[in-house]
Parts: sequence; structure tokens; C-alpha cells
Amino acid sequence: MSVIVYQTFEIKQDKFKEGIENLQDIKKFRNENYNHRVDILTPITGKDHTYALISTYDGLAEMELQNKRMFDDDEYVKLIGEFFLENIVQGSIHTQLYRSMNDK
Repeated sequence: MSVIVYQTFEIKQDKFKEGIENLQDIKKFRNENYNHRVDILTPITGKDHTYALISTYDGLAEMELQNKRMFDDDEYVKLIGEFFLENIVQGSIHTQLYRSMNDK
């Protein structure tokens, strides 16, 4: 049963270019180095600078294992630290976890 992590955040207006580039680097790094799929969602309606990362894992245990691996990786910690500390509006991050429903 898949676990989906839906994380929204607001990119600082004066750091928009840097934020988008950093976000694309994070997506590429995670998709190439870890066992899950990451996509970037861009707004069509709503707040213009609110973006989302959607990550899909094989299950909750796999999500925990991949998160441990990511935060033990100095290169990833540098990428994510720069993104959250320099490019995101403080207090704008909202994370939700979803599980796919089993078929009957």
C-alpha cells in the first residue's frame, strides 16, 4: 500500500528564481538516489508562490527508511537546508501523509 507525502510551502518572492532551481535540484537528487518518486506541483489557482512536493513511497516503513537515508546524506542535507532556510517563507510548510486505499 503506497504512502504519499504532500508538502506545500511558499517560496519567497525575492528568492523565486533560486528557490525554483533549488527545488528542481532536490527533485532530481531524490529521484536519482533514493527509492521513491518525487514530483513538483506548480499552482494553477490560489497563491502564486505556493508550490508542493509530492513523494510516493512503497509503504510507511519504506518512507521512514528513505528519510533516514536522506538525512544521513550530507549532500542532501545541504540541498534541503539551503532550500528551507533561504528560499521558503518561515512557517509556510504544511505536510500531509496519505495512504492509497486497497482494492476490494
